[in-house]
Amino acid sequence: MPLDNIISISFTSEELQEIDNAFNTIETIIKTKTVNLTPAERSKYGSIANRNKLLVDKAKNYMDQYPEWIPRPLDKEEFDRDYVTRDQIEKMIQQLHNYSQQLIDTKTLLDHDNYKNAISFYRLMKYLSTTNEPGAETVYNDMKTLFKNRFTRSKDRKK
Repeated sequence: MPLDNIISISFTSEELQEIDNAFNTIETIIKTKTVNLTPAERSKYGSIANRNKLLVDKAKNYMDQYPEWIPRPLDKEEFDRDYVTRDQIEKMIQQLHNYSQQLIDTKTLLDHDNYKNAISFYRLMKYLSTTNEPGAETVYNDMKTLFKNRFTRSKDRKK
């Protein structure tokens, strides 16, 4: 009886090349328009929460309605450019996040299938090693070492 296979997909070499080309295109466009902050800089600048996004939205709305109230040192054209670009980037991030989650979920199912099949193979090697199948004992002993640490760690956790 065959093992259940949760997912069965593959990419053609052409599809992989198209994906690689798309990533290269994205990298070419954003590398001159993005920055990489250090962890300290990330902490320093932080991020604005939804409540603060609402503040920014209201401020923009009021500055558009009442340009005479804009503080003199504030560069409204730069504020508007930052506002529009930030919105564009947020949409890109969400799209990339969605793609990333789809890939992670698909990889999870592929990992599950591979693991189940590997366990099945291991169990067969364990059995064949008891029947003197040539080479099976060597394979079983090599794979068995991967389970010794799991068993030891499992026993340690119970203490």
